[in-house]
Amino acid sequence: MTERVDETAIRPPVDGSPSGPPATPPQPPSTSLPGTPPSARPRAPRRARLRLTRVDPWSVMKTSFLLSIAFAVVTVVSVAMVWQVLGAAGVWDSINSTIQESIGGEDVAGFRIEDYLGTSRVLGFTMLVAAIDVVLITAAATLVAFLYNMSAALLGGVEITLAEDN
Repeated sequence: MTERVDETAIRPPVDGSPSGPPATPPQPPSTSLPGTPPSARPRAPRRARLRLTRVDPWSVMKTSFLLSIAFAVVTVVSVAMVWQVLGAAGVWDSINSTIQESIGGEDVAGFRIEDYLGTSRVLGFTMLVAAIDVVLITAAATLVAFLYNMSAALLGGVEITLAEDN
């Protein structure tokens, strides 16, 4: 019976590195009690201190433009929904009858509040205000980014400390 010997255990390595098991990296000093297994030792959370010293105005402008567009869409849709709910609830008919009863006369008999505050007029005005808001919000956010960059150059920016959860 012949026993086969693994030749890699006998031959030295070709690249000149020492043979044998790899060395384990040094372990950091433990803050737990001696004798406790390494897996049971609590680890202190890592912390990183970051400083925000510059904000890219182009990125701020693009982001604020997209967010203001979303805000404009939400505004127009919400105004349209509120106007439809008010119409379905009979608010306009109630306002018409209240005005006709309180003022009276033939001049008011054909009065309809929808002629003055109709859905198309209100939505048109809402879209105009939303378009102006898109321009103003985008310009204001970009201006704030420039102002922040100037003040951060003088004062050093905002410092943030991030911590890892346990």
